[in-house]
Amino acid sequence: MIQAGIIGGAGYTAGELIRLLLVHSKVEINFVFSTSSAGKKLSAIHQDLVGSTAQVFTDTINPDVDILFLCLGHGNSKAFLEKTTFSSTTKIIDLSNDFRLTQDAVFQDKHFVYGLPELNKTAIQSAQYIANPGCFATAIQLAILPLAANGLVEDAIHVNAVTGATGAGTALSATTHFTWRVDNFSHYKAFNHQHLGEIHQSVDALQEGLKSAIHFIPNRGNFSRGIFATVYTKYNGTLEDAKSLFETYYKDAEFTIISENSIHLKQVVNTNKCLLQLEVHDGKLLITSVIDNLLKGASGQAVHNMNLMYGFEEHLGLQLKANYF
Repeated sequence: MIQAGIIGGAGYTAGELIRLLLVHSKVEINFVFSTSSAGKKLSAIHQDLVGSTAQVFTDTINPDVDILFLCLGHGNSKAFLEKTTFSSTTKIIDLSNDFRLTQDAVFQDKHFVYGLPELNKTAIQSAQYIANPGCFATAIQLAILPLAANGLVEDAIHVNAVTGATGAGTALSATTHFTWRVDNFSHYKAFNHQHLGEIHQSVDALQEGLKSAIHFIPNRGNFSRGIFATVYTKYNGTLEDAKSLFETYYKDAEFTIISENSIHLKQVVNTNKCLLQLEVHDGKLLITSVIDNLLKGASGQAVHNMNLMYGFEEHLGLQLKANYF
């Protein structure tokens, strides 16, 4: 059994990661590190784990684990690795944005590969260090990549996307307070969200010399989890052309599916799927993309990357059912 360690074990992404790894047939959780919760049962913080495990949080690190998941806040993974040394054979998957961009990908003697399987599957399979993509970045890239791969991004890309409250993490803030969030809706970081960097990086890598802007407005939804993104851009083909383009690009993708019908969040929440639906209107292609921000947008994708790194079946530990009703 592969021995896994988790750093930053008290957050939402760590909770989902623990849930997935507990039922993974090839992995054993060696430790879950949390300075704030050391000595407490995992289920005391992640209450959906009551009856599933008696394991406790620890403030002691095993530097010889086979794989390490960093579930730390943005900017904290680099600081953690600067002061903590692991075995030269330990694989690392970082869920923050510290190593996603090319200029940040080399740290100490580690080279982090951008971990979007639909883009970098071959590189992930041979990698030791992975920078897990952001949640918005995942949903948006999966809507754009087939166009960029075929040189068909001809004009600005417009994105409007809504995320659930868990996208903000467990730290309390004015905009995650129940009385503010319930029956409410707002946008934030319009046109300058931190995930735009990695989106541009991937799209530019596929369509060299691309000059088109990506106009992204993120929104806060009054629900717990999930991302619903609508993406549109200039397109001269037919709907049948677009469907063929996307189906060809994703023909070997384990979790990205083109839907013939309109899609909605409940189809993907609690799964590692990305559902895409296409429409053509007056010379514009509309791509709707839905994911679970904590799974396909974070912990599920991290497990998918681990499976690729070790040569496991891609769906191992990720055969999940949506909470449809």
